[in-house]
Amino acid sequence: MFRKNVLPIKELILRNLRVQGLETPLLQKRLIDSWPVVAGEAIARFTTNVFISNQTLFVQLSAPALRADLSMRRQEFVKRLNENVGSQVIADIRFC
Repeated sequence: MFRKNVLPIKELILRNLRVQGLETPLLQKRLIDSWPVVAGEAIARFTTNVFISNQTLFVQLSAPALRADLSMRRQEFVKRLNENVGSQVIADIRFC
């Protein structure tokens, strides 16, 4: 028997998530969870809160000196985080 419209399970799940409007929240959750991996352990220790609003990742830090240093490297972090997730989820990062 020959099947014409056979799709991989991954494609079916992604299509279903997209139809239900759950693809974007899932990608945002993956991006937030990848912050410690992309930023590194040392930076993650000083991170108090991470959230996304309007395609901007807000990272709250407990060290003001680190905040200034990371602000200069924010485009690098945007690129690496989006690559880690595999989709354009954020456009900017704000360190507060």
